[in-house]
Amino acid sequence: MSKSNLAAAALAGALLTAAASSAAVAQQQQQQAPDVKPLITPQFVQEIRAFLDVPVIRMSIQAQNERRAGLNQAGIDALDAEWRAQRKADDQPLIAATLSSPASSYLTQVQANAGGLYAALFVMDAHGLNVGQSAVTSDYWQGDEDKFTRTFPVGPDAVFVDAPEFDDEMQVWIVQVNLTLADNGKAIGTATVEVNAYELARRAGVSY
Repeated sequence: MSKSNLAAAALAGALLTAAASSAAVAQQQQQQAPDVKPLITPQFVQEIRAFLDVPVIRMSIQAQNERRAGLNQAGIDALDAEWRAQRKADDQPLIAATLSSPASSYLTQVQANAGGLYAALFVMDAHGLNVGQSAVTSDYWQGDEDKFTRTFPVGPDAVFVDAPEFDDEMQVWIVQVNLTLADNGKAIGTATVEVNAYELARRAGVSY
């Protein structure tokens, strides 16, 4: 084998080794969920409540609650099915209307200004239906999930921090902070804030 071929073979071997090492590190990171729950302090939750306790969010939720006050489970299921179907279609009126709402615009701005701390934010009405969101969710109704069942029915001050999950697309661990939203002490809806666990730890000076 010529010197050039030997050099090329050595380079290819080095690249394969590096790729294997990177894959091993990524796999290890996925297997070891960082324990960030201690970092979800009452102060951190209060900071989240502060940017959610604004007129555009309260008014958007209240308006949807009034508009869908008589909606039954069959109607909820129909809206959810419509959302899921539209995610695969070119015509997406329900999704487009939700993403272009004032609440969605506000949440998108909050996420953009957070410097990578938030991966997604969305708020829901008293049924658990999306009102505003910074990114497209897989479904429209969250009412049967822990993010809703462990907050809204519990009370206006309820907070539920879910277990971290690895996001394959972003290659980061995400922890959901879910909380009830209230107006004058009465629960009106809920919110889910997906927090980038690595960025949260970095800001707290913690390494994993």
